[in-house]
Amino acid sequence: MLSPILFKPVGQAIFWSFITIGLYFITKKLYRRWVFWWLMPLILTPVIVGGLILLLHVSYQDYVQGTKWLVQLIGPVTVSFAIPIYEKRALIRQHWRVLLIGVIAGSFTAILSSWSLAILVGLDEKIQLSLLPRSISTPFALEVSHSIGGLPELTAIFVIITGILGAIMGESIIKRLSFLSTLARGALLGAGAHAAGTAQAHKIGHAEGAIASLIMILAGLLNVLLLPLVIHLLK
Repeated sequence: MLSPILFKPVGQAIFWSFITIGLYFITKKLYRRWVFWWLMPLILTPVIVGGLILLLHVSYQDYVQGTKWLVQLIGPVTVSFAIPIYEKRALIRQHWRVLLIGVIAGSFTAILSSWSLAILVGLDEKIQLSLLPRSISTPFALEVSHSIGGLPELTAIFVIITGILGAIMGESIIKRLSFLSTLARGALLGAGAHAAGTAQAHKIGHAEGAIASLIMILAGLLNVLLLPLVIHLLK
């Protein structure tokens, strides 16, 4: 029988935080040993947590309330990506024009493809607006979603799905196109899969990780400025 403390706010916060963090590290070790996409921490951890929530009859709101401090750490964690950028500043300075053009082109492509998909499928306006920021990292995406009238919670789901698919496909593309440069590999993962892709890029190499970090941050900043303007023009 579950302890009564688990039904109190503090008890729930401690319990679900411990479970979430513990499962993440366990699944991370599993993925390092057996590299299958379905063992990725971003896939397996939410599935197990979701199963526990259903099994223990805990409401989603209670889980979110107990682990919201983890979400608040996303911003500082994103800022930490500035460290590899600083360490590889010479490489970035050398190719800044190409990187800037790539970020702008990638951001426009992501916005237009998301909007076209939403219109084609006939999604509700709220869902459309929630889908648009899917190609940028979570801290930026949540802020943009809120500012344009989307649902941040739904946007977070779209961001995770995009990141997972982008990381899986990006890694496959890099293996097939072995001629891709360091710059191209980092930019591909940073633009196509934001944080998940950046993590994959760091596994490939330090330079790739730095480029992916830069692309991810620049794309986020650009979309914060660009998306509200695009929505205003489309309306």
